[in-house]
Amino acid sequence: MRAMVLLWLCSFSLSAELAPAFEPLAPMVGKTWRGEFSNSTPERPMVDISTWEEALQGQAVRIRHSLNQGEYEGETFIVYNKALEELEFFYFTTAGFYTRGQVTFEGDTMISHETVTGSEQGITEVKAEVRLLPDGSMAHQAYYLQNGEWVKGHAAEYRAIEP
Repeated sequence: MRAMVLLWLCSFSLSAELAPAFEPLAPMVGKTWRGEFSNSTPERPMVDISTWEEALQGQAVRIRHSLNQGEYEGETFIVYNKALEELEFFYFTTAGFYTRGQVTFEGDTMISHETVTGSEQGITEVKAEVRLLPDGSMAHQAYYLQNGEWVKGHAAEYRAIEP
């Protein structure tokens, strides 16, 4: 009897569907992405592994990433803010800073704008664009408000990989 109950329980999916607010993120969720930064060199590779997954029974998207096998790591939770009627996110890092921002969409481009707390490099805001390309890859470009001026930040191209 116990075996039958276990089989019955296992027949249910533990993964919920994403809430409608997260629909624009659906092509990225449920995948692990490998990104190589544009400033990567053979002597100093800059490789990011980023896992996008449904969280909190479809009410959030969780993104975990690791640069150079744990040299730097971050974790993001994207949630729907009902009061503001927008996607909002919180990003925490092993570098000791964190951010809070909003996500919007223009066509196939995801645009984020975040406020940074605790940066030792004088970065107070970050804007980023993430685009899904026709070949299924994902392009990322960031801009930093650093010491009062907007500067071009990191850029990377990601491809979906097997985890």
